[in-house]
Amino acid sequence: MATVSENVEKVECGLDARRRVLNLAVSTVLLETGFDSADKMSLETLTEILQCFFTEIGNSARGFCELSGRVEPVLNDIVMGLMNMGISIQGIEQYAARPNRHVIQPPQQATAPRTPAMLSAGAKAKPAPHIPFHLPPLPDPHAYIRTPTHKQPVTEYEAIREKAATQKRDIERALTKFLAKTSETHNLFNTEDNQVYPLIACKPTFPAYLPCLLPTDQVFDFDELEYHFQVANRTEDMPTEKKDQSDNEGDNGGDNDNANNSQSENQDNAAPSSPERSKT
Repeated sequence: MATVSENVEKVECGLDARRRVLNLAVSTVLLETGFDSADKMSLETLTEILQCFFTEIGNSARGFCELSGRVEPVLNDIVMGLMNMGISIQGIEQYAARPNRHVIQPPQQATAPRTPAMLSAGAKAKPAPHIPFHLPPLPDPHAYIRTPTHKQPVTEYEAIREKAATQKRDIERALTKFLAKTSETHNLFNTEDNQVYPLIACKPTFPAYLPCLLPTDQVFDFDELEYHFQVANRTEDMPTEKKDQSDNEGDNGGDNDNANNSQSENQDNAAPSSPERSKT
């Protein structure tokens, strides 16, 4: 879109420049004829007639040029165009050499806007000897050489804690706003819109003691219980003396268990022999 608008502006500027030259030529002819002033509408009409006349002559000259098998028209093509329009060219040299004619100065060339130079990053590398010379030069190095653009991760403790606190605060604010918009709210002030300092409504259960009286299934997590048992009975962080005592207690407990087991076995073995003794 930008290119089309620029081209349209250039064409309009060129048309305005040519129109001004034709307007100046008509004004000069009017001055030579004896007029001191002219109406704007009349001047524009004469300028339009002159422009149409030149356009018709140009089209006729181009037609005769193409019929002759040429690309660019010459003076004879223009003469043939004038004769085709019924205009005689006799006396045109005397009219061009008239004494009181005014010379129109050529319009000044407008300075073309300077295109800014392209920014270059780094020094361009010379082509390798195996690359032919007729190929275009290589672009800037940043166009084909890999350059990392990602930022290094933040590893500072203070920055990480600050970022975590900021994220937590933002989440809390967003959740509070969401609840305030989607659920019932109370207001500190009696206003119509009830949007000033909204308070999230608390919904207590009635009666409040009912959840405590309702029976629920108690689920035991055996893995968690085993973990707590291991943590409670660990001896890595205990002093050496207490650790030895606990080991001794564990050994004594093992001996007592063995003794109890042996006693129970003896009692079991002795139980069937009692009836035999009673018989004897």
